[in-house]
Amino acid sequence: MRRTVIIGDIHGCFDELLELLEKVDLRPEDLLVSVGDLVDRGPAPGEVVGLFRERPNSVVVMGNHERKHVRGIFSYAQEITRLQLGDHYAETVDWMRTLPYYFENDHVRVVHAAMLSGIPPADQKEEILCGSTSGERELTALFPDGYWHDHYTDAKPVVFGHHVTGREPMIRDGRIFGLDTGACHGWNLTALCVPGFTVHSVEAHADHWSIAKRQWQLPVLKTKPWRDFTWPELAEVIARFSSAPDAAACSWLETVEKWAADLRSSFPALVAAAHRVADGLTTDELRQHPAARFLFQARNGRLDQTSLARQCSTPRRTIDLAAAFGLVVRELPD
Repeated sequence: MRRTVIIGDIHGCFDELLELLEKVDLRPEDLLVSVGDLVDRGPAPGEVVGLFRERPNSVVVMGNHERKHVRGIFSYAQEITRLQLGDHYAETVDWMRTLPYYFENDHVRVVHAAMLSGIPPADQKEEILCGSTSGERELTALFPDGYWHDHYTDAKPVVFGHHVTGREPMIRDGRIFGLDTGACHGWNLTALCVPGFTVHSVEAHADHWSIAKRQWQLPVLKTKPWRDFTWPELAEVIARFSSAPDAAACSWLETVEKWAADLRSSFPALVAAAHRVADGLTTDELRQHPAARFLFQARNGRLDQTSLARQCSTPRRTIDLAAAFGLVVRELPD
């Protein structure tokens, strides 16, 4: 008999996924369904995505983590995944855009996060189905004293992930199946096989998210737009990450802080250069100069360190102005 094998939140835990598929004895004719959140937090999101994309008879429901990538909403987990996927990131996100927000057959409904009773899946709000922030807020308003599944009365069973239920899945009334058992946090990865409604789990190899947060901190920091931060923004980011446990990341932040301080200390030299250059050029030559605005301010006695600092509000603007005056300033090392 052809089965529907539904997998809880995988979050890049590829080795555990392979073990679980072996445990359930997945056959080519079986339909493999993911509740979503294939990516983020774990070590191998590309391999997980590749398995579902390449295997016939496979369906992936849109999770809130896929939706974040599709919508360009980046927190630390998404920044890590973008680096992990490398050159394949853009086309992977294009594939994510095609994901459905629910799956349904004769036996079961599958959503990532939640659904409301009495409303056909096709008429449900995407935000509720996938567990976006706005969807979570709406559910809290609808059910202030409990959870949506406490009020699920439809006869057809519903399978979902999103909220970690603990090491074991949540099973209620033979109709409600919560399968997020925290694989990326070092707990379990769980599958439900339908129509028999049998549950299978494998233990995670490690607390992958804790490892990834430490392992990827420096690479993520190096991708931040340091040159385009305003000076207050730059200082705030440095302060936010300066307590990181990773020594290499802390050392990098010290380098960034020193680089920023050196750039700001160049303001007096930039003001002096602007006055010197302005004194040596004709009005027409001033107009053609890449730093014309600053030169006219200098000629008119309106350029000092305060006004220059206000205009050179980012490292990039400071570096560009120095280059226009032929001054050498230290670049941020790779």
